[in-house]
Amino acid sequence: MKILFIGDIVGKPGRDTVSHIIPTIKKKYNPDLILANGENASHGSGITGEHLEELLRSGINLLTSGNHIWQKKEIVPFIEKKESQIIRPANYSIYAPGKGYQIIKTSLMKNVLVINLIGRVFFAKQYENPFHAVTKILDDHKHINLDAIIVDFHAEATSEKIAMMHYLDGKVSAIIGTHTHVPTADYHVTDNHTAYITDVGMTGLGYKNSIIGVNKESVLYNFITQMPVKHKITDGPTDFNSVLITIEDDKKATEIIPINYFDIENMSSAFNKD
Repeated sequence: MKILFIGDIVGKPGRDTVSHIIPTIKKKYNPDLILANGENASHGSGITGEHLEELLRSGINLLTSGNHIWQKKEIVPFIEKKESQIIRPANYSIYAPGKGYQIIKTSLMKNVLVINLIGRVFFAKQYENPFHAVTKILDDHKHINLDAIIVDFHAEATSEKIAMMHYLDGKVSAIIGTHTHVPTADYHVTDNHTAYITDVGMTGLGYKNSIIGVNKESVLYNFITQMPVKHKITDGPTDFNSVLITIEDDKKATEIIPINYFDIENMSSAFNKD
């Protein structure tokens, strides 16, 4: 079984890039399931119901999220659905709408448990302990027939993400780090067959012309003056960051490879190069 995980989708450039590249990814790699983090899909912060449905039409099967999930309040009715195709971090308050995991069937009718967590290091809000939260979810599902378990750990600190890797090593099929928008080079499969990457990266305005997907001038102004600004999402060449995970029997990962495109100016020609 092959599962594609797409890094944080940022604004319209990210949504457009996803819709253009997924057909090519399907043709070349034939993934059985496509996951993505969508918490920045609407104007760079949050996601609307309209944009959620747009991403689902593009071929994504389920979206995870993070600390920006509530920026667009209209997402609440969508996330509250019983079979919602977007989940929020499991270690939010028990009073938060929605839930932090979902079981989804692949094209081969395999059962995949997708868990969303958020880190606590360097975040202002006091989330529940993600290690405790994921333990409870795994305990609650230990008698359910699952073919894979995928964890999106939306966290700032690399140490916290790596700690989660060691904590869940051999207990889940893959741990995919999100949030920092910069792809890391530490993708690997552990000796206990858990695929891991500290951060998968992002999909949106490219690194050459933005600061993690946002108009660079506004972010620079904020850093230099310490004055609040409204982040802008402008047009320009885009990047696409993702990983493809191969999972065999007994929920064991055998391979994780990055699938990245950078500085895409003409999407149709760029995606047909290989």
